Amino acid sequence: MILAPDDKGLYCPAGDFHIDPWRPVKKAIITHAHGDHARPGSKSYLCALPGERPLSLRMGGSVQTLAYGERLTIGNATVSFHPAGHVLGSAQIRVEVGGEVWVVSGDYKREPDSTCELFEIVECHTFITESTFGLPIYRWQPADQILNDIRSWWQGNAKDGKTSILFCYVMGKTQRIMAYLKKYENDIGKIYAHGALQQMNEAYRQSSVALPTAPNPVDMEAKHNFSGALIFAPPSAQGTPWMRRFKKQVTGRASGWMRVRGRRRRLAIDRGFVLSDHADWPQLLQTIADTGAERIIATHGSTATLVRFLREQGLAAEAMVSTPWEEAEEM
Repeated sequence: MILAPDDKGLYCPAGDFHIDPWRPVKKAIITHAHGDHARPGSKSYLCALPGERPLSLRMGGSVQTLAYGERLTIGNATVSFHPAGHVLGSAQIRVEVGGEVWVVSGDYKREPDSTCELFEIVECHTFITESTFGLPIYRWQPADQILNDIRSWWQGNAKDGKTSILFCYVMGKTQRIMAYLKKYENDIGKIYAHGALQQMNEAYRQSSVALPTAPNPVDMEAKHNFSGALIFAPPSAQGTPWMRRFKKQVTGRASGWMRVRGRRRRLAIDRGFVLSDHADWPQLLQTIADTGAERIIATHGSTATLVRFLREQGLAAEAMVSTPWEEAEEM
């Protein structure tokens, strides 16, 4: 096998490196900078060039980079990065050894996103695919429609003199929505961003992603009027004293998990927007078909359902145990 899990992550013996290791290793090749894929402590890191700033921010130091499509020989393996369309700098990792090609998808989506490169089909013999939303219930509406819904929600709240608070994950979802809303910021109201989002927003700006001005609300004077404003905040801010500064507030959350009504109710938010940076069920199946892979390995999520379905279609499919999976920050 070209790649196999060990006690530190997904290991390539031919190149003596790990992909997205969950424990410190000598050589870590990273699909993207989300915390469930990029962990500190490894001796060296390699990522796709556009992901340099986000990953350096997360790791607290410098990383090595490779342009999309550029090939690098490591030991007896040839490695290249290809756009995954998930977040800024996200990549599929192609590994070739002795003419056999494996592709590790990382997290991915197929819809266009102005903050990152469009997903690229990479043909391979074995495809290791994420399956975060690997259940038939997960089917996304067009992203533009959801983004328009967010803008209309903000606009309606602003007309009523209310403050809109939108909970989004720190990297990817926040910047994707902000980039879309940039052209409307002067037509509706002011945009602000929680302090936990500021560094990542700046990393995106430094990577040539245009975002609207979004100061930290705590930097405003005590009696500052946030009426009509849109406030971006991480989900962890919900229910904290930080929220008290906003009068007549209305809350929303953008996530693929909002597809499940029970989850929306449990979170006690006013509005849920089904917007994900991951592939839905049809996109997972289409991508698997597009790669032409003879063997499919599912990881990260609802692997059992996806594997069973693929086997029923006559495909060679199996699940791979990864680090204990939980709802992570980027979904």
